[in-house]
Amino acid sequence: MKRETAQVPFGYEPPVRTVKGVLVFYDSFESEREEDLEEELAAALVTARQRNFTKLVLYPLHEETLRRMTKIPVLPYHKREKSLIAWKQESGSSLVTLESWEGRRKKYTPFEAAVRHLEEIYGGPLFLYVTPEMANRLAGYDAFKEVIKRIRLILSTAPGEALHPNLEKFRSRWDVAGEASADQANRDK
Repeated sequence: MKRETAQVPFGYEPPVRTVKGVLVFYDSFESEREEDLEEELAAALVTARQRNFTKLVLYPLHEETLRRMTKIPVLPYHKREKSLIAWKQESGSSLVTLESWEGRRKKYTPFEAAVRHLEEIYGGPLFLYVTPEMANRLAGYDAFKEVIKRIRLILSTAPGEALHPNLEKFRSRWDVAGEASADQANRDK
């Protein structure tokens, strides 16, 4: 096998990688008040900017998926998608992308299939921005133990008292958006 050599100037240092992946906001985007939804979206955008993600992908769940996850009725997918499109235009950020794969499927999409699709489209590393309630629901799935090894979770707020045992087990794979993780603090030193 032939060796290839490359010449670089004396003292060359490779550029430091400043961007670290894609942040996917995986949620129903259903809120009783529109102001609450806008606050959640703005907080996700702030987190994406603070942590230097290449994209903030809004991933609204289809009502069939939500029906199986929560048993709570929600607005139709297209109405929730319209409000997300309006917020995206209002924010004016090129960082925000709306993923409409579940809208095209028009049926229940398992969590692991959604993550596989996101990995194929956006590459890695993949970070899911979720609420603590959604994290508890996702941790209850059998596929969670395999999926959490490929992704990291960022919780929008600190979790309450009831934390799923799988979230406890994989505590190193998630952190809270407002708090600096131990890994991040060690890198900053």
